[in-house]
Amino acid sequence: MEKNTSHEIRHIGTECVWVYAENAPVIAHEHDASTLISQAYEYQASWLALSVNSLTEDFFRLSTGLAGAIVQKLVNYRLKLAIVGDVTPWVERSNPFRDLVLEANGGNTFWFVPNLEVLEQRLIALH
Repeated sequence: MEKNTSHEIRHIGTECVWVYAENAPVIAHEHDASTLISQAYEYQASWLALSVNSLTEDFFRLSTGLAGAIVQKLVNYRLKLAIVGDVTPWVERSNPFRDLVLEANGGNTFWFVPNLEVLEQRLIALH
């Protein structure tokens, strides 16, 4: 496992996962996705793992459009995304968010997982 001062690279099966550090700046704007993409590309990452704590509350309020904008930009650049942590509070408050979680977790490019261990298990199961 390679580390730099704030982020971590994990090689899981055939996937390279760039784990965004919890102490890094909060992702609060659509243009932050461009920064994430360029940093993930530096490490040739195929997946980006973002902690729920690294995302602004607006990401979880779908009416803001922030989640859609960020996810779409990442997908356009063929970077897959895992949101890591407990999203239960947002699922309980919003049926549309609950539906997003269910739909995302049914695919292979955007997931909500409770921890990095579950992400690792899901990635291994893909191959």
